[in-house]
Amino acid sequence: VQLVESGGGLVQPGGSLRLSCAASGFTFSSTNMVWYRQAPGKQRELVAAITPGGSTNYVDSVKGRFTISRDNAKNTVDLQMNSLKPEDTAVYYCHTGWSVYDYWGQGTQVTVSS
Repeated sequence: VQLVESGGGLVQPGGSLRLSCAASGFTFSSTNMVWYRQAPGKQRELVAAITPGGSTNYVDSVKGRFTISRDNAKNTVDLQMNSLKPEDTAVYYCHTGWSVYDYWGQGTQVTVSS
């Protein structure tokens, strides 16, 4: 299993970024996919999740600003982040898992600062 994130960077408050996670090594179309983030000195938190059928779930702090989506033909899951705030600064991780198996990407840094 391999999860490779891309799309992080530095953005000003109010700006937008789109993160992408390329997945391989498992049946992507049948698996839940999740974006987590971890800010310095804080615990890792779930940001957004999407089921194989496209149902989504978000942490309250990003509702209305972030959108998770998936392309089962390309084996990718994206996180569109709009109206970014300094408190969104964190390393963002792509995650999947089933049964006793748990897989993480290497993470991509998102920094929101003027």
